Parts: sequence; C-alpha cells; structure tokens
Amino acid sequence: MISFTTFILTLLALFSLSLAAPMRRDVFVPPIIYPKSGVVWIAGHHHNVTWETDGAPVNITNGIGRVYLANNTIIDLDHPLAIGFDILDGRVSVQVPSVPTGQNYSLVLFGDSGNYSPQFTIIGL
Repeated sequence: MISFTTFILTLLALFSLSLAAPMRRDVFVPPIIYPKSGVVWIAGHHHNVTWETDGAPVNITNGIGRVYLANNTIIDLDHPLAIGFDILDGRVSVQVPSVPTGQNYSLVLFGDSGNYSPQFTIIGL
C-alpha cells in the first residue's frame, strides 16, 4: 500500500511536470500590404513596409521580424533590409538598396514564416 506522503509527492511531481511542459505556439503568417503590385521604389529612398497584424495569435512561435529583398523569388539572405523588430508592430522602415532596375522584386517578411509581398519595381542607381 502506498503511503499518503508518497502519493502526495507523486501528485506534486506530476503537477510540476505539467507546468514545465512547453507552451503551445502558433505560426503567424501576416500578409504584406505594402509594397503592393505596381509600386515603384527608387534606390536610396526610405519606405515603410507594412503588413496585417489583425488576428495574430497570442503565442507566436517567433515574434522577432526580418525583411529581405527578393528578385524573381530568390531571397538575398546576405543583406537584410531590417532585422530585430517586433512582428506585431505592423510596419518597419527600410532603405531601398542599390540594385539593378527591375520589375520582379518582392520583399520577404520573416518571423514565424516567410511571406512574400506582391512583385514591384525598383529603379536602381
């Protein structure tokens, strides 16, 4: 027969394990709303990248954001445009890099996932 003390200690151990279990986290995939298709940016200028934050889950897997430039869906991971911001801010300012003029640029917002903006144009220097 199990003693009362052993029973209580077992219950306490199980309770503490349940508290130590990792919290369920949700992936947040906010759509980028600016830049949008048809927008023209000029190298060297500053713009606010904006995205939707409505409906964000309470427990986001990764709330630290990064923005990268992509050309023809190929992401330039070596040159982030913005890093270390709160994904729930809904916007971040970036400086348009000096790149060749083109119409197939998009931005990629990383936090939990990688969300591409619609393609837009950059006029290079």
